[in-house]
Amino acid sequence: MSLTLATDATAPRQTWLEKLGPGHVILAVALVLYPLVASDFFLTQIGGYSLIFGMLALSLMMLAGYGGMVSLAQITVAGIAAYAIAILGNNNSNVLGFGWPWWLAAPFAVLAAAVASALIGWISVRTEGIYTIMITLAIATATYYFAQQNYAIFNGHSGYAGIHAPSFWGVNWRDPKAFYYLCLGFAVLSYAAILYGAHSTFGLTLQAIRDNPRRMRALGYDVTAHKVFAWFLAGIIAGLAGVLLVWFNGRVSPGTIGVDVAIDVLIIAVIGGLRHPIGPFLGALVVVLMQTFAIDIVGAERFNTLIGLVFLVIVFVSPDGILGLWGRIKPHLAQESLRSGP
Repeated sequence: MSLTLATDATAPRQTWLEKLGPGHVILAVALVLYPLVASDFFLTQIGGYSLIFGMLALSLMMLAGYGGMVSLAQITVAGIAAYAIAILGNNNSNVLGFGWPWWLAAPFAVLAAAVASALIGWISVRTEGIYTIMITLAIATATYYFAQQNYAIFNGHSGYAGIHAPSFWGVNWRDPKAFYYLCLGFAVLSYAAILYGAHSTFGLTLQAIRDNPRRMRALGYDVTAHKVFAWFLAGIIAGLAGVLLVWFNGRVSPGTIGVDVAIDVLIIAVIGGLRHPIGPFLGALVVVLMQTFAIDIVGAERFNTLIGLVFLVIVFVSPDGILGLWGRIKPHLAQESLRSGP
């Protein structure tokens, strides 16, 4: 015992820079300095949009990567937050719009999304695998048609327009640079929360439930409650993404929460990789770049075909996405550096 204590006492303490790691520091500096070299188009249409969809895919990665629950309803959860902002705040569609200030409407919208996510989780956690996917797909499809056909609450297929991002502290947060930093701030918070939560008691318990739910249930853990709480936490991240998305577009309609968008979120998460929280953001950047520029190269008719081919190639070469590809290349690079050493 005394030997152990002595060893712990003499062990060198890591600085915060060493805990973060050089990769995180370099990435943070690059993201903070990005507005110095990027145009307004690349700030919002590429940077901001990638961060928003990265957060959406991150909420899916938390459920699928750590909990083993693949959901196709994350864009539905985000859409609930977006519609809540439109209904509780101001819009120019002459339907509802209660005029709540942003600082009241935004937290309420995120809370509504998290509660809705927990409800979806409560319905689907009793299933596994393909059945969970089918249930969440059914919920996403039903919500899409309900919003499209309901004019009293959702204004039908037109949805809501004229939704403005807030202005405070003398900053219009829809200006390109301010909006990029707003998205970056929420993305970093979400990323850090997932990274920290994965090593917390709850995160480790959730991963153990993913690997062997029967054993965890036999040990006395409430498997259903842990899974539903994971859905609640994922709903907070998806809700934040929904608020940013409606401020980004200035509108929300059934097309925002369509089944095709739900599948896009799944593709983003799979392309990036589900093993680490950085994967969804990598996948979002790849897909947003393709959505933005591939039409100019291959035309609108072949655009979806190209995305499908890229998805198939990445999954075929590396089932773990871009992260898995990097995991295979990295050892070879390390060996090459050793061979070229003195």
